[in-house]
Amino acid sequence: MVKKNKLLPRLALTTVVVLISGSVIAYSLFVQRNLWLENAPVGAKLVPQDTLITASVSTDPGKWRQLPQYGTPTTQAALMKQLAQLEKSLLTDNGYDYQKDIQPWVGETVMIAYRGDSTSAPETEPGQTSSVGLPFIKLPDLILLPIDNPAQARQIWDKTKSQKVTQFGERSYRGVQIRQTQKEGQNYSVAVLESFVVVTSNPQTMNQVIDTYKGAASVAATPGYIENLAKIDTAQGFAQVYLNLPVFTATAAANSTRELLPEQIAESQPQQGLATTLSLESDGIRFRGISWLKPNSQNTYPVENTSSRLPRRLPANTRLMLSGSNLAQLWNSYAQNAPSNPLIPIPPANLSAGVQTILGLNVQEDLLPWMAGEWVIALIPATEDLLIPPENQPPTTLGAGVALMILSSDRAGTEKAFQQLDQVMETRYQFTVENTQLNSQPVVQWISPLGGVTATHGWLEGNIAFLTFGAPIANAIVPQPQAPLTQTPLFQQIVPTKPSPHNGQVFIEVERTLNQDNLNLPQLPPQLNEMIQAIRAIGFTSAVEDQNYTRFDLFVKLKTILPSNQVPVPPSPIPKNPENRYD
Repeated sequence: MVKKNKLLPRLALTTVVVLISGSVIAYSLFVQRNLWLENAPVGAKLVPQDTLITASVSTDPGKWRQLPQYGTPTTQAALMKQLAQLEKSLLTDNGYDYQKDIQPWVGETVMIAYRGDSTSAPETEPGQTSSVGLPFIKLPDLILLPIDNPAQARQIWDKTKSQKVTQFGERSYRGVQIRQTQKEGQNYSVAVLESFVVVTSNPQTMNQVIDTYKGAASVAATPGYIENLAKIDTAQGFAQVYLNLPVFTATAAANSTRELLPEQIAESQPQQGLATTLSLESDGIRFRGISWLKPNSQNTYPVENTSSRLPRRLPANTRLMLSGSNLAQLWNSYAQNAPSNPLIPIPPANLSAGVQTILGLNVQEDLLPWMAGEWVIALIPATEDLLIPPENQPPTTLGAGVALMILSSDRAGTEKAFQQLDQVMETRYQFTVENTQLNSQPVVQWISPLGGVTATHGWLEGNIAFLTFGAPIANAIVPQPQAPLTQTPLFQQIVPTKPSPHNGQVFIEVERTLNQDNLNLPQLPPQLNEMIQAIRAIGFTSAVEDQNYTRFDLFVKLKTILPSNQVPVPPSPIPKNPENRYD
């Protein structure tokens, strides 16, 4: 016999707030259970429409037992420690047990929500600080627990009356009875709305939920919400998350240093929502997602899915790759949305001015006219066999170089831009610019007078212009790689093949890019670095399937430690009961 893993679901753990708060679960548990809109996620009709994030999460213990196998010993220990702290404060300190008191009656999924406004709960309780660097573990502002077994749930009421641990107060709002905790550091509210137990971390949030129950707009009534979430639904999904993009943008604007008027943001925010379904796989987590526009949006997505051929021209040791269908269109979208988007760090006008100042090129006149084709940018490590032959080249100290390829839509315009670049690099920066041969193919090479930095540009077959910069890596792509990236087992395993055709892909071999110091890349903050250490690789594919919505598939390949039934249980004050064991 092996001790059962005590890592209870984060959402399942938070459900015990119901017990902490001493919720009255009475006869109203037995009423009809047709509250939610047909085909909407369970509980969506009770969530206020202006909620920032909502998520439906499985309560299946088998799926939750998969989670501890992911990560490194450090990230796993941090996860277990923080969940143990939550379990202690929300459950055992109040004399309750998840398996005994909640699991018998709760439904297959629970819904949680984060409001993202002033009614949200603080990150930690007063007087507490968190030493664990896992920001995704935070008590939700709202928890909705569907009741599958009213008779079992009724027993909680009997147990609640006998518990002396937590003190409660009662109030009524719009005819709904609410119980609230009167314990220092806690401010939970609990109510029963037909077949749901509603738990909030703030009285105002409970009032908003009741307003929604009484007829105010809900998440389920959001244009496109039900039909678009249905497109990414999967029976094997672990969770389904929805992000309210207008609220997200408004929240970001409120915390931005830029002064943006609410009216300006609302008028220029065409996106309505973004949703994704998370599925747990043996070696990682898959995200199948969709984003869609508001029904009255004047903007539409350009349907341009030309699955790029350019990734096939990258070598097998490529560490990072981003590809797309139309670089000019990408820039134009960026420029159009930038004035009212608080998330854009650098205004496009500033970028254009920077390009003009540094390279002497006008983005609108010298670059965009010939950049309407496919493109790819990649990070390629420098190795001995990639060094360029000339004897006068200074030795490189860089660990990698950047390669840019673009399918030119105007070869003459591209040649003109390259000539302008050559002149600027030679006259302004004193680079040595020379025409040379690389693998029997003509190229132009720049060599820095200070050493360490080189650049090469030229043409590949089929009007593909290329430019490499940094370490000398041009040998790896001219005229073509001996072993392409797209044929490597890792690329084929993690970069999704669907949607197809697509308009963009991303490949990041995190383990040999961010998790090692051999590429001379900037150091990440310690807290973020610990989380990155748990990732092996990331693959992403996206497509515009309609003028009003886009689809994407993301796979995060994670490190694994032990099978889920062998993960050690951390030290915990949780009582070890005979029932908490399994074969």
